[in-house]
Parts: sequence; structure tokens; C-alpha cells
Amino acid sequence: MTETNWLSDDERVAWVRFTAVLELLPPALDLQLGVDEGLTHFDYFTLAMLSEAPGRILRTSALAARTNATLPRLSRVVSRLEAAGFVERAPCPEDRRATNVSLTEAGRQKVVHAAPGHLAAVRRFVIDQLTPEQVRQLSDISAAMLQQLDPEGRMLASEDLGREEV
Repeated sequence: MTETNWLSDDERVAWVRFTAVLELLPPALDLQLGVDEGLTHFDYFTLAMLSEAPGRILRTSALAARTNATLPRLSRVVSRLEAAGFVERAPCPEDRRATNVSLTEAGRQKVVHAAPGHLAAVRRFVIDQLTPEQVRQLSDISAAMLQQLDPEGRMLASEDLGREEV
């Protein structure tokens, strides 16, 4: 039997604080978007990723990668967004086995309307609490963790997002 590699005091404090952020941030973002827009954070993120795609259309697999989601989770969310009239699904013309998801005009309007409140929440809960150097460190720390969590680099967040050096 191997000996347990216990956390140091500094490591334990960092882990406990990080765990608290992991637990508290998602419901805080969901609450703001739910009250203001009737969306979850994942709903909004899905619509936002479609709004940034060329032609506002992505294959389901590409949308899953951009939203850091499994295909089953994304399918459930897309079904809900489709019922609300924010997205449409259609067979991919290049590959009939694949499905494309496109943002409707109503979905585009929803993202545009939701963005200011969501960005204010992101600033309030995260960005404005950090110095510019800490924001860069947070990005670097997240990238380091993603190397372990997404070793194949399937998620958009694992890519080099082209951050400008300041």
C-alpha cells in the first residue's frame, strides 16, 4: 500500500478556496441569467458560441467542443433551446451522419440582450476582483489544469486562444 501524499497547509488552503469557487460561481451565474433572461449559464454559453461561429452554424460535435460539453448534455440543451425558438437543427450537407445547429434570429437577439447583464456578473464575480496580472495568471493556471483534464485538446478552452501580450 502506498503512503498518502497529503496536501501541505498552503496547498490545502488553495484547494479549499478553489473548491468554494467551483461550487459558488456556477449557481451565481445561473441565478443572474435565470432571473434576467430565463436562461442557464450553459444555455447562454451555447447561444454565444453559435453567435461567434461563421454563419452562426456549427456541427454538433464542434459546438460540444466549444462549450466544453458532452454530446448527451449538449443534445438536451439544444432540444430546450430549439423548443424556445433560439436554435434549429438540420442534417449537415457535407456529412449526412452529422447534425448542424444554427442560431435563429430570435436566438441572436436573446444573446445580444443577455450579454450586458452576463458580462456585468462575470466582471463582478471574477474579473474585477483581480489585477490584470492575476487575470493573466488565472488564464495560465486554467490552461495548465486543462492540459491534464483535456489532454487531447478537444475543448475550445484548451486551444491557444491568441491572447494578446500586454
